[in-house]
Amino acid sequence: MQTELNTETIKQMKQRKWKRWNIHLFPIPALVIYGLFIVYPLLAALSYSFFDWKGIKRGAFIGFDNYKDLFTLEPFSSMFWNAFWHNVLYFIVQMVVQNGLAFLLAFIIYQKIRGAEFFKIAYFLPRLLSVIVVGFLWKLIFNPNFGALNVLLGKFGLESLQEAWLGNTKTALMAIILVNCWFGLGFSVLIFLAGFQSIPRELIEAAKLDGANGFKMLTKILLPLMVPSIMIITVLTFIQSFEAFELVYAMQGSQGEPYRSTDTLAVYFYRLAFGGSSGDSTAIGLGSALAVVLFIFISTFTAILLKMMKKKEIEM
Repeated sequence: MQTELNTETIKQMKQRKWKRWNIHLFPIPALVIYGLFIVYPLLAALSYSFFDWKGIKRGAFIGFDNYKDLFTLEPFSSMFWNAFWHNVLYFIVQMVVQNGLAFLLAFIIYQKIRGAEFFKIAYFLPRLLSVIVVGFLWKLIFNPNFGALNVLLGKFGLESLQEAWLGNTKTALMAIILVNCWFGLGFSVLIFLAGFQSIPRELIEAAKLDGANGFKMLTKILLPLMVPSIMIITVLTFIQSFEAFELVYAMQGSQGEPYRSTDTLAVYFYRLAFGGSSGDSTAIGLGSALAVVLFIFISTFTAILLKMMKKKEIEM
């Protein structure tokens, strides 16, 4: 009898041990995919950046020469900084227009207005579309000859405001950024709305009893409590702004037309590494160096923003 109990106990212990190990097997497929499509390309790019390349043929080891050329050799240096400042503008406009408007819309929905559920769905609908589809549709809307925007301006007698929106160096980049704001608005609204809804109702009621209403309630009570959500959306916007590629490529191609006025770092990387649609030759070493620089820049500033966010949460 004792032997049977010992055997059963050992069997149960083995089953529990197997279950514990079995749990650790589930992440393996995801880790394999992540390693194959994320980690390996990053390490490969790091390796490629230290070699000279003749087309797609790897040449001699040249150390940091590709990095030096990227920042000092023309036209690579000027194109790098041109694209970089476009990404900075991308981030600033998205923060002010997209996230500023999203914050106000989320606050309005939070007030339990009639049709709040409909507005949440309506704002998020563009996010369900493919970026390529969004780019193609807005390219048609901005068409100077038959585009809906110029036609609408003509209908209201505003012919003086009609533009070749994507053909003008002064308006092309801003047009693309505003389309991106329209596309990402719904996601930002949901993040801010989740932040508002996480605020304890007791605090709101107590603030109302103390006479805080409307604008005072928003600025003195809700805004400080929304700092975690604001920091999260800032981090996400920063990463998205400096990885901007699909929409620019869909609307303007890989050349950053007109005259590099819509170039971003990701588009510039694509053109360096794989050649442009106009038959540009590849520069895999320079492209890999740019990819590494971009990764380090995004990772560093994301880490700084996350550290700031944790510090704010501790202070609160």
